[in-house]
Amino acid sequence: MDLILLGKALILGLVEGFTEFLPVSSTGHLIIVGDLLSFNDEVGKVFEIVIQLGAILAVCWEYRARLAHVVRGLPSDGAARRFVLNLFIAFLPAAFLGLMFIKSIKAHLFNPFAVAIAFIVGALVIFWVEKKAFHPRIDSVDEMTWKDALKVGLAQCFSLIPGTSRSGATIMGGMIFGLSRKTATEFSFFLAIPVMFAATFYDVYKHWHLLHAHDLSTFAVGFVTAFASAFVAIRALLRYVSQHSFTVFAWYRIVFGVLLLIYYRTELFQAMS
Repeated sequence: MDLILLGKALILGLVEGFTEFLPVSSTGHLIIVGDLLSFNDEVGKVFEIVIQLGAILAVCWEYRARLAHVVRGLPSDGAARRFVLNLFIAFLPAAFLGLMFIKSIKAHLFNPFAVAIAFIVGALVIFWVEKKAFHPRIDSVDEMTWKDALKVGLAQCFSLIPGTSRSGATIMGGMIFGLSRKTATEFSFFLAIPVMFAATFYDVYKHWHLLHAHDLSTFAVGFVTAFASAFVAIRALLRYVSQHSFTVFAWYRIVFGVLLLIYYRTELFQAMS
């Protein structure tokens, strides 16, 4: 058993869990941390996708009662069917664009410079949204129409750019389009379920040949760690947004983005020369 490799899996699991549902980009953090840990080969990239499943199961566990109620109500409850339809509609835009352009995105944007710029630009968007103080007209996920869901789904498309943050794009987009802070955050959590399940199974199917039995312990450590840390992060974020704005995350994004530009300045200068 490679203890160093398990240690890397533990660190990456914590990074995934704590950042997946915050507006700070888990993908951006995983790219950087994976690079620093030299765990960024093809197997490492599949690992990063698989541990996302651990994070999304934390959402399923946190909202298990709500999800069970929706499943039971599908045959006869209009609200349950509308909830599922809204998730499906919001899921489609990013899924379509992802299938169309994911190869180009990975080839050109999965690098420290692109991530750093996306971090800083995303911070400016958060500052703008908070300064505008959009007045919410929707205070519950159950009040959303298919048009509201589609708007959030279109906002989610920006998260295909690594460093943007899926949760950041959907929460800020939801607030712009009239969702309350808490509603936008909860819908972002729910929308993560189909998005991340689809991304995980698609990538595992596509890269199945890279997985071996001796990788099982590494994947298990990352998976469990991501689940536990994501569960903590979800509850903490829900408590936080009930009384605070997202500007603290914007400042974090700027600091992190600038540090990335400084840290990788040599590589950036070489690429530009």
